[in-house]
Amino acid sequence: MNTPLPPISEIWVYLSGSPLLALVLTLSAYWLGLAVYERSQRNPLANPVLMAVVLVTVSIELLDMPYAKYFEGAQFVHFLLGTATVALAIPIYKGFASLKSRMGVLMLALMAGGMTSILTAVGVARALGVDASLVRGLVAKSVTAPIAMGIAERVQASPTLTAIFAVCTGILGAVLGRYVLNALKVTAWWQRGFALGVAAHGIGTSRAFSVHPQAGAYASLGMGLHGIVGAVLIPYAAALWM
Repeated sequence: MNTPLPPISEIWVYLSGSPLLALVLTLSAYWLGLAVYERSQRNPLANPVLMAVVLVTVSIELLDMPYAKYFEGAQFVHFLLGTATVALAIPIYKGFASLKSRMGVLMLALMAGGMTSILTAVGVARALGVDASLVRGLVAKSVTAPIAMGIAERVQASPTLTAIFAVCTGILGAVLGRYVLNALKVTAWWQRGFALGVAAHGIGTSRAFSVHPQAGAYASLGMGLHGIVGAVLIPYAAALWM
């Protein structure tokens, strides 16, 4: 005997009270964003992370879902963030032969890019009279989000706020990086990739991989080195500035 299906209203009541809804919402939003990104021939303006953020924000607002409840389900994706960051070591290892011959100039570019990222953000924030707690978050946001959240705790900033700053930085870099690099006439894939990795973190690295494998390998290197150097030096720099 076939068991009748429960009414759709009962299914919705169950899903709306379950962390599964937030997880499905997050994955569906990214899947839709990725589909649009591919249909647009990988146009940076159609960045899938940006589209997913907008879709999730609108959805939880319409559903009147508190952020804490949303995060109960989304934390499963959040847990994989650190794993995905560590996995970027694989393309670095595969391309290490070409990377080591350029390590000197890459380290100079890393230091210049990292210092510029921090000084411009902090300088503009201070000039506008931004609250000190927000300035501390801007100090830590210059590296990839998992590392930035750890740095935030050491400089007495909000890890959540710092993660938001880091993600926004990554989205802006992934969307606008192509046009900035084209305007500067930077054409070599390793240069473009490294710049995206340093400036736009994991989201920029994902963009680099979608464009060219060499760009992705150098973006991984830039993001990884920036994270290591930043984790060591940024707390000391923040102690002097604050």
